[in-house]
Amino acid sequence: MQRPYRVVVAKPGLDGHDRGAKVIARALRDAGFEVIYTGLHQTPDQVAETVIQEDADAVGLSLLSGAHNTLFPKVMAQLADKGAGDVLVFGGGIIPEGDIPKLKEQGVAAIFTPGTPMQAIVDWLAGALDEREGQPAT
Repeated sequence: MQRPYRVVVAKPGLDGHDRGAKVIARALRDAGFEVIYTGLHQTPDQVAETVIQEDADAVGLSLLSGAHNTLFPKVMAQLADKGAGDVLVFGGGIIPEGDIPKLKEQGVAAIFTPGTPMQAIVDWLAGALDEREGQPAT
């Protein structure tokens, strides 16, 4: 990593299962990222506000409820409306393979499903953020 990137890990919607989000947050923190975890039951507007207030480089959305096709685009729209459309958005959770291309077409940079090794997520995020900064991925 070129610098310690700031990442918001968020649980939008009514999904009350946050173990995966906490595991991701810890793995990113242990890898040198500055991590802000929003807690449960955040609205898309609250997620976007946190991203802006924390001056985050990226936001990771965790969803298990099946509302990803609704909530991911709403978070991205809120970010764009608030002038933070350049923040890297990635997601994870129980997301059917068939929904992933649609989410990527809408601007979600990556989707990680259960079983993805933590190091693969850390490496991808560091590389994607380094690339955005104009630095070669390491």
